[in-house]
Amino acid sequence: MTVFRLKQLASTSVHAAADAIGWDYDRAELIADGVVHAIGLLLGIVAATVLVVLTVLYASAVDIVGVSIYVAGLLSMLVLSATYNLWPVSPAKWILRRFDHSAIYLLIAATYTPFILELKDSIFALALLVGVWCVAILGIVLKLGWPGRFDRLAVGIYLAMGWSGLMLYDAVVKALPTMALWFVVAGGALYSFGVIFHAWRRLRFQNAIWHGFVLAGAACHYTAVLDLVLS
Repeated sequence: MTVFRLKQLASTSVHAAADAIGWDYDRAELIADGVVHAIGLLLGIVAATVLVVLTVLYASAVDIVGVSIYVAGLLSMLVLSATYNLWPVSPAKWILRRFDHSAIYLLIAATYTPFILELKDSIFALALLVGVWCVAILGIVLKLGWPGRFDRLAVGIYLAMGWSGLMLYDAVVKALPTMALWFVVAGGALYSFGVIFHAWRRLRFQNAIWHGFVLAGAACHYTAVLDLVLS
C-alpha cells in the first residue's frame, strides 16, 4: 500500500469520525464555547495560583501535596479542553480529543485526593483513593489506545467515579467542614446534570452549555478545597 493511500485512508477516517462525533457547530456556537473556555482558563489559572499560595502559607505538608495534585488535574483539564474544543477539524483534533477525555479521569481522581488525604486514619478511604486512581489510569489507557470506542461507557465511569465517595459518607461528614461538604455535593450535582446537555446533540449551543456546567462544577469543588485549606 502506498504512502498516498495510507494518508488518504487516515484522512477519510478522521472526517468520518468528525461526522459521527458532530464537529459541525456553527460560528455563533464556536464563539460561545470559546468565550466559556477563555473565562474558565483565565479564572482557573488565577484561582489555582491563589490556592497554592494559601496552602503553602497556612496548610500542612500533606495538604500541600493533595492541593498540588488537585491543581495539576484542574489545569490539565482546562488547558486540554480549551485546546481540543477550539482546534479546527483536522487529524490533530482527533488526537486532542483523546487527551481531553483522558483529562476528565485525571481531574476526578485529582479532586478526590485532597479530601481523602484528610481522612488520615481511614484505611478504607485510602483504599478508595487508590481505587479511584487505578480506574482513572485504566480509563486514560482506554481513551488513548481505543479512542471513540467506549464513549458511552466512559460517561458511566465518570459518574460512578464521581459519586463513589458516597461510600465514605460517615467519615467524610465527620472530617470535612460543613461548607466544603456542601460545595462537594453541589459540584457533583452540577457535573451530573450537565451530562444531559452533553448528550443533547441537537440542542443549539449544547457544547457551550455543557462546558458551562463543567466550569460551575469545578468552581464548587475549588471552593470546597479552598475551604478545606483555610479551615
